[in-house]
Amino acid sequence: MGDSDLITNGGIAVATARKPESLSFEGTNQKNYLALKIDVTQDSDIQAAFKETISKFGRVDVVVNIAGYGLGGSFEELSDAQIKTQMDINFFGLLAVTRKAMEVMREQKPSGGLIQQVTSIGGQKGVPLFSIYCASKWAVEGFTEAVLHEVEPERGIKFTCVEPGGFRTDWADRSMSFPDKRHPAYDHLNAKEAMQKHHGSQKGDHKKGAEAIYELATLSDPPLRVVLGSDAYEAINGKIKAYGEN
Repeated sequence: MGDSDLITNGGIAVATARKPESLSFEGTNQKNYLALKIDVTQDSDIQAAFKETISKFGRVDVVVNIAGYGLGGSFEELSDAQIKTQMDINFFGLLAVTRKAMEVMREQKPSGGLIQQVTSIGGQKGVPLFSIYCASKWAVEGFTEAVLHEVEPERGIKFTCVEPGGFRTDWADRSMSFPDKRHPAYDHLNAKEAMQKHHGSQKGDHKKGAEAIYELATLSDPPLRVVLGSDAYEAINGKIKAYGEN
């Protein structure tokens, strides 16, 4: 979520990163903002972040699970270590944050809250050269849809999967990883080259995307899924059409 948008609208924001000192937003002060360190693969970081948040602000109303990165490359070019790291961050890290968020939201008075899982249109449509990335996002989608129906409605805990397409952020640049070694069977494909060409020309405006995520958080009955971006909308319509044809 755009923390500046939240602060501008009179909200309170807790921003997390592996290097929180790198975070900076306009209009923040000690009463409405807290920056915390989190590595989602470290449970101690997650526990500490929720503890500090509750100690300072009293409760947690919205959690935006957005930690993640892209792993590009043909499946056979990816090492077991790369695949494991992708799932550890994009899926298992998200599970750990979600588990703690559900606990906090259930026990606080009044109970309830919203957990926004920022997945990807790749969580609905398989994208060549991003097989494991897509697998991590499909896993989040299936998990979230299932766990939503496990929570008693009176607890007031809600979920939304936000499925963005391409946005002009650093995701296609600094938030990417590629194979250490190329495979001769895939000389006709080059994930790194493709992403470099794509970077900076994405259709989505990240400011509008942040505004949409904020608006979703203000809804009393948010949807389970939201497709974000014109390219994502086109992709999901194509997927629906393909389902009908098959």
